[in-house]
Amino acid sequence: MEKTVEDPPTSAVLLDHCHFSQVIFNSVEKFYIPGGDVTCHYTFTQHFIPRRKDWIGIFRVGWKTTREYYTFMWVNLPIDLNNESAKQQEVQFKAYYLPKDDEYYQFCYVDQDGVVRGASIPFQFRPENEEDILVVTTQEELETLRCINKKLELKVKEQEDYWETELLQLKEQNQKMTSENKKMGIRVDQLQAQLSTQEKEMEKLVQGDQDKTEQLEHLKKENDHLFLSLTEQRKDQKKLEQTVEAMKQNETTAMKKQQELMDENFDLSRRLSENKMICNVLQREKERLEGENDLLQRENTRLLSYMGLDFNSLPYQVPTSDEGGAGQNPGLVYGNPYSGIQESSSPSSLSIKKCPICKADDICDHTLEQQQMHALCLNCPICGKTFPAREKQIFEDHVFCHSL
Repeated sequence: MEKTVEDPPTSAVLLDHCHFSQVIFNSVEKFYIPGGDVTCHYTFTQHFIPRRKDWIGIFRVGWKTTREYYTFMWVNLPIDLNNESAKQQEVQFKAYYLPKDDEYYQFCYVDQDGVVRGASIPFQFRPENEEDILVVTTQEELETLRCINKKLELKVKEQEDYWETELLQLKEQNQKMTSENKKMGIRVDQLQAQLSTQEKEMEKLVQGDQDKTEQLEHLKKENDHLFLSLTEQRKDQKKLEQTVEAMKQNETTAMKKQQELMDENFDLSRRLSENKMICNVLQREKERLEGENDLLQRENTRLLSYMGLDFNSLPYQVPTSDEGGAGQNPGLVYGNPYSGIQESSSPSSLSIKKCPICKADDICDHTLEQQQMHALCLNCPICGKTFPAREKQIFEDHVFCHSL
């Protein structure tokens, strides 16, 4: 919160007692990007006169008193209020003192008596494309989302309880005032009936007997007293009617605020559902990766045990480019495991040599037999070890062990 020489004047004035239309805020954005200064533009209405200790504060939406400001700035007093340009003012809030969360806030103009004279539309402090960014990949971020969801649920619950209590109190006060108004109406009718009775008795006394002048004077005084009492009762009745009307307006305002809270609750519930869906997707992805990891570990253990090796005793080696010969595919890290298979069973003209048995230069039966035996073998591209073609699984496991 912004540090100043003295705190601004505040009060416990509720929202219903404020005059929000005397100062109008202009050009208020829906959101402001964090890390930058914020300029607040506002205009004085015709009948409002600013004073020296008036101030503008940033309040979180849902505030109840002016003591709940987040930060504030003193207003600049215009030199001439009759000038139209002087009625349009602005203050600048430095980025260091602005909120760092993405809650909804609003500007409020508070005079030196602590009374709110104007309020802006709600806004947020968040990046411009925040709605399009979703990067949640770790368990820690999942826990953070769960904590945020719990806080949002508690906040919505507290706001609902508060406004429900306020609405019930207003309804009870309205019922009490209505009941008192009915009682006062009955009392006025009784007084009118008594006045009518006294007037009739006075007429009878005047017509019947002049000796009862003193009694007549007494009745006049009593009549005057009843008339004054009736006048006071009518004034009280008028005040009660005005109070009942004000209570109805307060009840209407409370119902509007309750509807706004219900809308906000719906939005928060939607965000909570989206976060829960994200958590479920990430949890399933985590379980899938853990399952794949377990399968790979079991396969690795099986191969090692098949080869009679211990995983912890094997050093990690990455084959170099010169291992496995120059004829391997450069896209394969450990070379082609089937590069040792002799694909062609017919000898080329360059590979024909003399038969060691019959010493013939051409292809004979002995040469064909040796080439067929050589074509049925599998050669390791790493160490050159030869395996029979029927032991293909052992040959693949042997080549795989070179990569461990």
